[in-house]
Amino acid sequence: MTPGASKRDTGTTNISVSLPKATAVDLRSRAGRRGISAYVTDAVEHKLAMERLGEIVADYEADHEPLTEAEIAAATVELFADRPVRRSA
Repeated sequence: MTPGASKRDTGTTNISVSLPKATAVDLRSRAGRRGISAYVTDAVEHKLAMERLGEIVADYEADHEPLTEAEIAAATVELFADRPVRRSA
């Protein structure tokens, strides 16, 4: 989500993206009833949030010492505890 934006923002804009053909086929099959726009919006918002989180960590570590493995593990549980576990094929 753009800084300052909220889920209640109703404005949208159309953009065009190019994807490898196999990715587009997989996207269409996975997007289902929610639709491609909702699927891509969720993915992009997640990616942006993770990038902002990385910036926060980098800023913290620049002013302090690096995070420990225990701190990273605790943050991972806090951030992703409600997500289903992914299993590799």
